[in-house]
Amino acid sequence: MARRKSSNSTHRSDAQGANQSILPLALQSDGHLSISELETWLWDAACVIRGAADAPKYKDFILPLVFYKRLSDVFEDECQQYFELYGSEELAYEFIKVDHQQALLEGRAPMVRFFVPDEYRWIKVRNHGSSDLGEFVTSAMRTVANLNPTLKGVLDVKDYNERQSGERTLDDGRLAALIEVVSRHRLGLHNAEPDILGRAYEYLLRKFAEGQGQSAGEFYTPKEVGWLIASLINPHPQSTVYDPTCGSGGLLIKSRLYYEEHAKDKAKSPRLFGQELNPVTFAMAKMNMFLHDYTDSSFAVGDTFTKPGFGAEGSGLQQFDYVVANPMWNQDAYEESFYEHDPWGRFQHFGYPPHSSADWAWLQHIYASLNEHGRAAVVLDTGSVSRGSGSKSSNRERDIRKKFVEEDIIECVILLPENLFYNTSAPGVVIMLNRDKLIERKHQILLINASNYFVKRKPKNELTGEGIEVIKQAFYSWEEIEKLSRLITVSEVSKVDYNLSPSQFVDVNDIVTHRSLRFIMEDLLTVKSNREQADIQLSKLLAKLNLDITF
Repeated sequence: MARRKSSNSTHRSDAQGANQSILPLALQSDGHLSISELETWLWDAACVIRGAADAPKYKDFILPLVFYKRLSDVFEDECQQYFELYGSEELAYEFIKVDHQQALLEGRAPMVRFFVPDEYRWIKVRNHGSSDLGEFVTSAMRTVANLNPTLKGVLDVKDYNERQSGERTLDDGRLAALIEVVSRHRLGLHNAEPDILGRAYEYLLRKFAEGQGQSAGEFYTPKEVGWLIASLINPHPQSTVYDPTCGSGGLLIKSRLYYEEHAKDKAKSPRLFGQELNPVTFAMAKMNMFLHDYTDSSFAVGDTFTKPGFGAEGSGLQQFDYVVANPMWNQDAYEESFYEHDPWGRFQHFGYPPHSSADWAWLQHIYASLNEHGRAAVVLDTGSVSRGSGSKSSNRERDIRKKFVEEDIIECVILLPENLFYNTSAPGVVIMLNRDKLIERKHQILLINASNYFVKRKPKNELTGEGIEVIKQAFYSWEEIEKLSRLITVSEVSKVDYNLSPSQFVDVNDIVTHRSLRFIMEDLLTVKSNREQADIQLSKLLAKLNLDITF
């Protein structure tokens, strides 16, 4: 077993005029936008609707507009290259249009990434005026989605003319104001690098999450947790990363960004795969990928349990090198009959989870989605690693957990600080699975208690950078660190009835030294005597100064 180290650090801390050519270049400056400029601008755009407090309610209106402007600006930039080549804007535009149609029929890449017709470019959206603006924007997005099949289910989801109780959700006046703010900067090829624009988009998602409270957990995982997971799976070149509950795609994107920040050959970046139940959130994920320029990613929409998006019945699920996930905790949507008759055979080996919680159903799906060398990092409720342990009666979750332990699939369990996640104040755990453990790690599980590594923020706590680093240190060195980590064997786990809660094995509290009452009284008497002597000396000094003060 690895050596024990000591951790001594403190953890907790409280122109509106338009060019009249067929494809006019946007009039704004083409200087590169910084990440802070983009973040401030995008949040201003969100707040213009009805102030910061209400901005999150309108995220489904705002995000597609930002994405649409990026498409339009990039299309203009790409077309400009062909204008110069052909010497005629009209000729180049017609050639691009015909090529795009033929490329779709022939199954090849077109001259431009996405085709935006003249009548629906951003400048036309901006100059349309407020009359029937919602209808025009909806028509523009749906037309562009039809012309570019990869944008179906992405741009054509939102109706900008929608009504609730007979009233427009977002009236044309506020929509026009929003479009004007979004028009403030260009988002073309020479204005915003994909990674910078993508990070600004992620910032906007985080701001929306902060304002939406519990419902935000459906689409957003705190970025610090995302970076931790990315650093723990550490994807290899030309690998595949899958998220069965991808939300807006944050965990996948951070996994690829982590690789690109540490790899020499970015051409071999991991390919991303994700599935999302909610069509609107699925659209957010796809937009997120396009903005990061991760166009080789693959996504599916639908229920991962009932209709997995990657694989075919009879031939099994597609398997991946890595799986990252933050599924809904304690989901109670599935009966035993569903697990029993699963056509993919995911639950027969380990057993059927209870109706009350699908936590271990997710872990079984994820295990089935890993190839023979695959690894996974999954965020779940802390109860998932302890429920049923110590009970004399039968418990399905404990029995499934027991099989995972006995078959040496669980590599590490990390207890996170409380109040990190937007849908709960409870702490979570990261459960790491490995189908091909290193020889020196076999029949051991590393438990890490990182519950103290947080800083208080509003509205949620934040996992600290120091916390991420010490977790990585313990995991990669596979060692015990005082008040942080503990290595346990399969036999030790069996003695506690397969309870894998890190807090049970790793005490992070300071050691309390108990002293006898006799010694405490002696110290108090000494302190009392010292004070009396000090009072006497002070009285003598005051008397010399003819000051009569009684203590």
